[in-house]
Amino acid sequence: MVRIRVLVVDDHRIFAESLAAALAAEPDVDVSAAGSGPAALRCLERAAGEGRRYDVLLVDADLGAGAPGPRPAVPVRGGGEDGTVDGISLVAGVRSAQPGARVVVLAEKDDPRRAALALQAGASGWVAKDCSLSRLLTVIRGVLREETHLPPALLTGVLRELTAARKHRTESERLVESLTPREREVLRCMVAGLGRKAVAERLYLSPHTVRTHMQNVLGKLGVHSTLAAVALARRAGVGPADLTGDVVERGGQLA
Repeated sequence: MVRIRVLVVDDHRIFAESLAAALAAEPDVDVSAAGSGPAALRCLERAAGEGRRYDVLLVDADLGAGAPGPRPAVPVRGGGEDGTVDGISLVAGVRSAQPGARVVVLAEKDDPRRAALALQAGASGWVAKDCSLSRLLTVIRGVLREETHLPPALLTGVLRELTAARKHRTESERLVESLTPREREVLRCMVAGLGRKAVAERLYLSPHTVRTHMQNVLGKLGVHSTLAAVALARRAGVGPADLTGDVVERGGQLA
């Protein structure tokens, strides 16, 4: 029998342990629980080192929020760690570290915007915490067949959010394409968090020249601050400059 290795990630211990116990009653499921994002990443690293990677992670959408109040009931048959990492960030981290693992987000309420963010981060499903155990098992087995699972009531809203995000990305890409090669490099330095002086040293330019490039970048992108420029750059898929490698282009050829 092929067994499915599942990791439940929820910082409310009673819920996590109860859900893990319910899943463990299935003959083809091996399950563990982690109480935080960092703990989950340690579990993944340890399991990978032992050659027994997890197949599916069930991640609390509100991981690290620490919100008071009652938790939803654990799905039933027939129907403390250090640091914090929010659920959506953990999805992205897991998919980056172990692309073969599938992630399903467990949520207390439907939220099209956050569900869309989860899918963009690499999640394969968004499931209500109060769903039945049989429904959750269907999702777990489905995502292993490369299926994507969303509640029907969320589908229209998620598609609208994804369409809007794609539109914003396309517009952001068009604006970035209007930059000169040197301005794009300056923008990548801005995304990396470098100030004017640091950019000047890295690109072998004068601070005055860098100031001019930064003003041109803001003008062409149609924004009024570095933070806004960085946000737009990230939407367009612009990554930070590699601060560990050699500096680019000595001299002012593209200045």
